[in-house]
Amino acid sequence: MAQHTITVDFGRRLAEQPNVGHNRWHPAIPPVLSIEPGDSIVLQTLDAMDLQLTTSSAAADVAASSLTRVHPMTGPVHVDGAEPGDVLAVRIDDIVPGGFGWTAQIPGSGFLRAEFTEPHLIRWEIADGFAVSPDLPGVRISDRSFPGVIGVAPSPDLLRSTAEREAELLTRGGAVNPPDPADAVPSDPQIAATALRTIPPRETGGNLDIRQLVRGTTVLMPVSTEGALLSVGDFHFAQGDGEVCGTAIEMQATVHLTVSLRKGAAADGGLARGIAYSRETAEQPAQGGYFATTGICVRGDGRNESEDATLAAQNAIRAMIDHLVAERGYTAQQAYAICSVAVDLRLSQVVDVPNFVASAFLPLGIFTDSA
Repeated sequence: MAQHTITVDFGRRLAEQPNVGHNRWHPAIPPVLSIEPGDSIVLQTLDAMDLQLTTSSAAADVAASSLTRVHPMTGPVHVDGAEPGDVLAVRIDDIVPGGFGWTAQIPGSGFLRAEFTEPHLIRWEIADGFAVSPDLPGVRISDRSFPGVIGVAPSPDLLRSTAEREAELLTRGGAVNPPDPADAVPSDPQIAATALRTIPPRETGGNLDIRQLVRGTTVLMPVSTEGALLSVGDFHFAQGDGEVCGTAIEMQATVHLTVSLRKGAAADGGLARGIAYSRETAEQPAQGGYFATTGICVRGDGRNESEDATLAAQNAIRAMIDHLVAERGYTAQQAYAICSVAVDLRLSQVVDVPNFVASAFLPLGIFTDSA
């Protein structure tokens, strides 16, 4: 199998090097690279704010920053043979952190945004597997690097229906960032005017902010459009579940991925509802590996709700039941019971409006045939 590389200039904003990435979701964005299933790729990525915050920045720079530039992603990567109904399996082989990170409290953003209204900035020095900061003395954070954003492009139909449901939610007062061509990359007016913003995660992934997507994890994404069009960005050195102030330890990074394709698995394997992820071994070996499903704030009839943790958690459990029925052969009621006695629910992020992400973790060691 072949290895491919996409490099970026870490000193230049995305708009100054548009042939390596993008900051909107749209199926018409041309791919940067084409690969075969089984190939590996090495991608360099800019930080979440596209170089707006640096080692010399202060809180005033946070207040002056523009969210229309967020999430410069590297890609898209076209996967030959991928088509709707398939699942793209992306194994995160390695992540090389950058040397600088930041954590910002952006006015109007975050889980407690009505209480924390002033900008704030922590600047981190990253070296030798740890992050420390003179802005936060007495704290040392160990390396738990992962991509905040990983996803595939929506199909034209999914793009349209997503835009419609989010527009409807906006009319109900929901927290929504509608399409905005300002600072869009690519700037092609036919794409920028309708492309989806990257702030919320959706059925095809995106800004998931799931801290378990570390080295050794495989991310499973249902393919929506021909070629899948995989993109990655927004790397975090570390983050707690929830990412409650709105940002993690944000950084530039280099990621090593292996990409494979599971034909027809989106429906057959119980993955039609959205993203899942797995590890063959847990960080505590006695626990064995796990398989996790996710849920966002979209009802079964397609209605989008805003910041609904209950709905996200229910959807994560529904997806797990689907998985247990499709992959393990249990009845729905048996699967529901397994979820009750063995599956752990977590809120992965509660800030990427309007969609929270809940994860349901199934420990694989419970199955007697798993040895």
